[in-house]
Amino acid sequence: MSADPASAAAASAGVAGTGGRPAAAVYGCGGPALGADERAFFREADPFGFILFRRNVETPEQVRALVAELRACVGRDAPVLIDQEGGRVARLRPPHWPALPSARTIGAVAGGIAAGGAAAGEAQAVRAAWLHGRLLAAMLADLGIDVDCAPVADVPVPGAHDVIGDRAFALEPGRVAALARAQAEGLLAGGVLPVLKHLPGHGRAHADSHLELPVVDAGREALEALDFAPFKALADLPLGMVAHIVFTAIDPHRPSSISVPVIDGIIRGHIGFQGLLFSDDIGMQALAGGAGDRAAAVLAGGCDVALHCSGVLAEMQDVARAVRPLTAAAERRWRSAAALKIPAAPADIPGLRAEFDALLAGTGV
Repeated sequence: MSADPASAAAASAGVAGTGGRPAAAVYGCGGPALGADERAFFREADPFGFILFRRNVETPEQVRALVAELRACVGRDAPVLIDQEGGRVARLRPPHWPALPSARTIGAVAGGIAAGGAAAGEAQAVRAAWLHGRLLAAMLADLGIDVDCAPVADVPVPGAHDVIGDRAFALEPGRVAALARAQAEGLLAGGVLPVLKHLPGHGRAHADSHLELPVVDAGREALEALDFAPFKALADLPLGMVAHIVFTAIDPHRPSSISVPVIDGIIRGHIGFQGLLFSDDIGMQALAGGAGDRAAAVLAGGCDVALHCSGVLAEMQDVARAVRPLTAAAERRWRSAAALKIPAAPADIPGLRAEFDALLAGTGV
């Protein structure tokens, strides 16, 4: 008997087949290999996907085995995410993986190339950003990781917390948008889906949402001109991540990740982003309540998928009791995103790295 076409299409997109949609959650795991309890939990909970951290990576062979084991638990090609931005946010590090610089280093390319003038410098910065994304993708695709939590499209302001800092490409919205798009296109060219972050903007925050809830008091006009602008220019990207930040001009009572006015009114409305939305890690201290309460809140606020990163089994069990299956709208968004994940064309990766290094050589960074 031939395979059911609907089930085959669902499997290729990494979603559950006709038996039902996966749970609207992404989970981390505790270490470099799964324990029996984790395997049983993932099999029963059937999460949408998984995310890896430094605690999960040792060698390329080990990571490939872990990625395969995670997908085997749910019986489908579930997305596997990682934060591999370059610079200080890099889960994969030497000696097994090459180091790549921060986004700000790439943004400095334009100012570091004087010979061809400003336009030539900007073009070379865009090329450097594309190469950065393509090199990241080569690293990840080799391991079976198919989603990178990048690019960062936040625009820092003077006096803001350095949790973003050099993770941002530049201080001008237009330049940030151009370089973030180039990096995203480089990732896509290498067969890896980009996640645009941190919607609707983290650059103005004066606190680290890992540790406390940032509150931004800027007016709507200022937010639209600076913070929201790069995201509006990048609204066609397939995946996004919502920050845990209060914007008092939009919703003075709730952080963006659990706020219908922010997600529906700003991210889906003003910005126009229609891709799949992950929450930022619900384990961050910007949110209140238990893990299950936080997961339920981000889904009720409008996120498509709750992201839980700690790998602590008891917390994941709490989340699993609280989350619903992926909605039909979220499944459609994921199918649209997954359709962009195509095998990478053959590429001379050492040659691309040499070109990238040559572009950065003039920055002095």
